[in-house]
Amino acid sequence: MWGLKRAHMGNIRIRFSVGLMGSLLMCGPVMAQSQKIGDPPEFSNMRLVGFNDLQGRSAYQPTIHRQGDRWIAYIGHHGGTDAVPKPVNPLTGQPEFNGTSILDVTDPAHPKYLAHIPGQEGTYEGGGAQMVRVCDGRSLPKGDPNAVYMLRTFGGQAHEIWNVADPAHPTLITRIDGVRDTHKNWWECDTGIAYLISGAPGWRSKRMTLVYDLSDPTHPIKIRDFGLPGQEPGSTGDVPTDLHGPISTGPAGNRIYFGYGTNKGGMLQIVDRDKLLNGPKEPTPENLRYPEVGRLVMSPFNGAHTTFPMLKMPIAEFAHDKNATRDIVMIVDEEIVNECQEPRQMVWFADVTVEAKPLMISSYTVPEESGHFCDRGGRFGSHSSNESMAPIFYKKLAFITFFNAGVRALDVRDPYHPKEVGYFIPPITATTDKRCVKVEGRERCKTAIQSNNVETDERGYIYVVDRANTGLHILDLTGEARHIAGLP
Repeated sequence: MWGLKRAHMGNIRIRFSVGLMGSLLMCGPVMAQSQKIGDPPEFSNMRLVGFNDLQGRSAYQPTIHRQGDRWIAYIGHHGGTDAVPKPVNPLTGQPEFNGTSILDVTDPAHPKYLAHIPGQEGTYEGGGAQMVRVCDGRSLPKGDPNAVYMLRTFGGQAHEIWNVADPAHPTLITRIDGVRDTHKNWWECDTGIAYLISGAPGWRSKRMTLVYDLSDPTHPIKIRDFGLPGQEPGSTGDVPTDLHGPISTGPAGNRIYFGYGTNKGGMLQIVDRDKLLNGPKEPTPENLRYPEVGRLVMSPFNGAHTTFPMLKMPIAEFAHDKNATRDIVMIVDEEIVNECQEPRQMVWFADVTVEAKPLMISSYTVPEESGHFCDRGGRFGSHSSNESMAPIFYKKLAFITFFNAGVRALDVRDPYHPKEVGYFIPPITATTDKRCVKVEGRERCKTAIQSNNVETDERGYIYVVDRANTGLHILDLTGEARHIAGLP
């Protein structure tokens, strides 16, 4: 055995003993078969620091925010399952539709669950509150300096802003209704400009961009709608692929990197931020093309879930060459089909130094044979990366979730040759949900970890959440990966 202690609080909560913490330092076993309850984690150059079961809720986006001398994790959730559509919240004793979990992770070895805000009624993709971003009121141009604002989705129905200055007692401030679907938003805390992913009335795509000024969260101001030509009202012909989400470099970088497609028909679009905000806003094909400065059309086999910019990267190999610094965008696809029944979704690196002609320069995937992941159950392939640009990891290490292959640490200092330097595959628990496929007309189900999304904080901790209801794992680095980050 590897030292499990169990405590019951409305559902099963797993806590790992101090002895385990000390022993999981360098390398753990690599399993070749399906996971079983009681199996140890699999790891290399990453170790477990803390864990919380998140009340057995399927988790999507973690956002880690420093509030004074505390570190608070805000975690968005998918809807519940058919078997458990409303998990019990032990803090209230009531069953609640999945929404947003709030935890104090100041002591990462002992995360403390503070509050759960229920989301939209529904299961799986049809409910919950998947997305969450957080800005301090003192950072927003017109915010209350005593407030901390959390922007979240409410299922596919609305966007909401909550005051979480007291994270154990959040209060609703604003709600933006009248949208169709929601997904991966971006919020600039220094300007208040928000790029809300939804479908607007009349638009032919269920996911495009609603640009809002949320500098005063109590009074949202809509700036414009934006999407690809062919998605706008009144257009005809084939509808271009839906948007998944953007990442903005703000006014200083003046660029927004949009990722279209999920697991197919992917595209990276590079947009001039100033032209988007201040250019003509009527959604004509000409006006929609106006802010675009470049695009990279990917293979029909792959999508673009996350488009993470790593700009002005010094390339050691080019140190004696002209143009030795390059602008790079890391593109992460999302696998959406279980047991390898679609083309492999991967990580791609694009050189966008010449924005009008971006070029794919390298790729990365977890070798399937290293863990026989196609046989384990659930999804195997990439999903998302960390999005923090804090100096501790930025342009040195990136962390990518690979569903049943856990989270992977990549050395990206040479983006022409990305190299895996660590991984952590969490163990399953009694709350881990099964994943099924049809085989010869019959349903076959397996239980496997489904590491969904990942984020990092400025202290060097990595936060991985599970799609299959297993919970939150807080990690740090050991060995070579820790050395690359410059951590003591």
